[in-house]
Order: sequence, then C-alpha cells, then structure tokens
Amino acid sequence: MSENPSVPESGLPVNPAPYVPPPPVGPRREILTLSFADPFRWLARGAKDLRCAKGIAVFYGVCFWAMALLLWAVFSNAPEYTMSIMSGCLLVGPFLAMGLYDVSRRCEQGQAPDLVYSLTCWDTRIGSMGMLVLVLVVLELLWGRASLVVFAVFFNTGMPSTVGVLQAVFNPENLEFVLVYLVVGGVFAGLVFATSVVSIPMILDRDTDAISASITSIQVFLNNLPVLLLWGALISALVFVALLPWGAGLLLVGPWLGLATWHAYRGSVRWLD
Repeated sequence: MSENPSVPESGLPVNPAPYVPPPPVGPRREILTLSFADPFRWLARGAKDLRCAKGIAVFYGVCFWAMALLLWAVFSNAPEYTMSIMSGCLLVGPFLAMGLYDVSRRCEQGQAPDLVYSLTCWDTRIGSMGMLVLVLVVLELLWGRASLVVFAVFFNTGMPSTVGVLQAVFNPENLEFVLVYLVVGGVFAGLVFATSVVSIPMILDRDTDAISASITSIQVFLNNLPVLLLWGALISALVFVALLPWGAGLLLVGPWLGLATWHAYRGSVRWLD
C-alpha cells in the first residue's frame, strides 16, 4: 500500500490539478476605432508641433527637399536608375521620420525637442529598424520590377526615355497602360503604406520588434480601412502639392506630415500596461 492515498503505487496522481495558463507578460495593445475626423485632427496636432520646433522642422524639410531634387535629377538624366535611388531614399527616409516622431513625442510629454537626439534616437533600435527597412526595400524593389514588366508588355521597343515616359502617361491612346500601371503601383503603394503607417513610431515608442510592429500596422490599416484610405489620400495630395514648383513645398509639408504621423499612431493604438 502507498503511504499517500491520493497517489497510487504507479506514482501518478488520481486527480491531477487542471492546467492554468500563465497570465500574459508585458503590455498589451488595443487597436482603436477611428472616425473620418481623426486624420484632420492628426494634421492639426502636427501643425502645433511644427510651431513648437520650427528650427528642427526646417532641418528635416531641407533633407526631404534634397531627396526630392535628387530623384528628379536622376529621373531627368537616367530614368533607369530612378528606382534604385528611390530605394536609397527609402533607406534614409524612415530614420529621418523617426527623428520627427521623437520631436512630437517630446512635445507631447512637455519636453523641449532636441535636434541632436532626434538624429540618434534610432541607435538603440537599430535591429528592429533595420529589419523593417529591409522589408520596405524588398517591397520597393518588387514594385520597381513589376513596373518594368508593365513597360515591357506595353512598349516592346524598349524602355522609353524620360520624355517618352511622360508622353506615354499623358497620351489618351495609352489609357490601358496607364490603368494597369496605376493598379500595379497602387497595390504596392498600399502594401508599403499598410506596413509602415504606424510601425516606425511604434518601434520608437515601445521598442517593439519589426514583425510585431508591421503586423500591428497592417491590422490598424485593415480595421480602419476607409479612414486610413482617407489618410493616405491626404498624404498623397499634400505631397503632390508640395512638389510644385521644384518640390519646395516639402520644406513645410515633409516635416508636417512626419509630425502628424506620430499622432496617427497615438490615435490608432492604445497600450494597456
């Protein structure tokens, strides 16, 4: 006979305790429901931060303007290298954007923004940022390859020159090409936008890994699709206006949108610590 009546001679308990999973570890995030007024609220808060850090905003505006001028120069003289230069700008852009997010975060916390710190705020998050930038660059390269395929299908005489590209886009006879090109570009632009809409500010705010940040960003995009499409349309419209003339409007619009994107993240994701 066993000395313990609850444990038979086989050594196994008669009534083992049920398994209780451990409580979740760490903060949990909640994706909020957005309204059509929210994108305009983000822009208003971004404008407030713009006034809070005028000098820093000018620095970032010059950086964005320089990138636009570089892209235009390459497109005008060697259009075949445009996608490569865009990929290079895509490497630099997220790090510049993170600096602007840090400016808005400090303004939100009542702290004085600091240019030097905003330029180095990514150094402790280089792993997550590097992985996210790699994902964005891969999407950009796939986008460029798909664009070349579209051109190859519709222009079997070879890649048109810069003038030829503009003529092809604005020629009514090439309506089918324009539609296909816009659809292909729209799909990849949507993927890039959905992946990055809140992921970079989330990495800055919570030091989250790139995969979790990207998944959260895509969930925010899908859960609030109409509002995020409006947000994307506002961004596109402001950037288009800023590019005229010679992209000088990016001096203002570039940092403004960067600061507003921080508030888009804060208004879309709530953390339950």
